Amino acid sequence: MACELLTRGHTVLCISRSHPEELARHAHETGAALLQWSHDLAESAAPATRLENWLRGQDSKAWTSATLINNAGVIPHIGPLSEIQPADLARALRVGLEAPMQLTAAFLRATEDWSGERKVLNISSGLARRAMASQAAYCAAKAGMDHFTRCVALEEAGKINGAKVCSLAPGVMDTAMQLQLRGADVAAFPDRESFARLKSEGRLAPPDEAAHRVLAWLARPDFGAQPVADVRE
Repeated sequence: MACELLTRGHTVLCISRSHPEELARHAHETGAALLQWSHDLAESAAPATRLENWLRGQDSKAWTSATLINNAGVIPHIGPLSEIQPADLARALRVGLEAPMQLTAAFLRATEDWSGERKVLNISSGLARRAMASQAAYCAAKAGMDHFTRCVALEEAGKINGAKVCSLAPGVMDTAMQLQLRGADVAAFPDRESFARLKSEGRLAPPDEAAHRVLAWLARPDFGAQPVADVRE
């Protein structure tokens, strides 16, 4: 998503643990502005505060729009909830739910008086809406993301220039997370074979294709009309 946004000439601020060289290369080739901050989103208070301070330091009239995309997520040990170590469980919920809430709150506070269009896109999952054994932490984090997005949509609807928000399931794609699921112990993960079939049957979209679909949804004139949605709808 970051690469495509840079190609379109957008200013992109990325918050992540590491910074792929590909992004810097895209920014150099396109002349687009790229900022990269190193943060572990398991400790979300610091990046949220930094984001809010950065936004408050901007000239709001210089921006026609501002969009926050929450895309981070992790899967802890794949197995029953009783087998997940407390630290791993806490990390999964902090990255998958607490960080998006902290960053969304900071973004909305800092841009409340901006006149340009404001959007929040939360990257959800089909597992937010479908229970799966040995995925309690991930399912719970994404379900929580869906529901807090519904709450924020109600809050923003009552404002003059309220932000448009959506928690969007991006469909299945060929990522490292899929590899992690296919490599799990079948005794601990009853649905492993269903993920293996997605790969063997060619039903996993390449990440750049999935990113394009997500950004196309973000650009829709009715973005935010459904606070919880799926690109396959």
